[in-house]
Amino acid sequence: MTDIETRTADRNGSQRSTTAPVQPAAPAPGPSSGRKYATEFIGAFILVFTVGCAVLSKSTLAPLAIGASLMVGVYAGGHISGGHYNPAVSLAAFVRGRLSGRDLVPYWVAQLAGAGVAAGLAVFVINPPARHATAFTGRLLFAALLAEFIFTFVLSYVVLNVATSKDHPNNSFYGLAIGFTVLVGAVAVGGVSGGAFNPAVAFGGSLMGLFAWANIWIYLVGCLAGGAAAGLAFRALNPNDA
Repeated sequence: MTDIETRTADRNGSQRSTTAPVQPAAPAPGPSSGRKYATEFIGAFILVFTVGCAVLSKSTLAPLAIGASLMVGVYAGGHISGGHYNPAVSLAAFVRGRLSGRDLVPYWVAQLAGAGVAAGLAVFVINPPARHATAFTGRLLFAALLAEFIFTFVLSYVVLNVATSKDHPNNSFYGLAIGFTVLVGAVAVGGVSGGAFNPAVAFGGSLMGLFAWANIWIYLVGCLAGGAAAGLAFRALNPNDA
């Protein structure tokens, strides 16, 4: 930081220097709440619209398309809202200390609203034939719950470490890491639970008839628990960055 120096004479004629420190510029204000909520709406819309169109059209590349859509959405809006597009990730960020309590519920509302609009438009665009919603019973129900918990934990843990850690203040790989985490999860357990890892995706999928409404609790409980656990794990492993 530079100083502006001036020379003045004292009563004895000697020279002395006085300095006037330059005040640092005030930090630029962060994004407004409205911008953050709109970004979360758009990002959730992109993700769920891609999920709907890819799955309803029975694309063999659905997992890749879904992971890539999250990746580009994170790169597009991460600097504004954090690029969560997922109530479980927002909960993880809240537990970690990177999302305020006053923003948590509005983030959830924006994400679910984006998912709802996307679901309706995906069905209109693809116009699929009658479909049977995925329903879970018996052992498969608990397997689906565990799968959603594990990979939502993994997704949220990755997000916190690559996008919020002070050890990666200016990295450029966070979007790739987050998108590929969803791709990995979808390939690994998509056939078990549907591979939502996101209550907003589960909500949109239920509206599209991909998931049975009777099983929506699996995604609410499993995903939110996974997000909260990831936030606690981050705090425990990074005590100086909580």
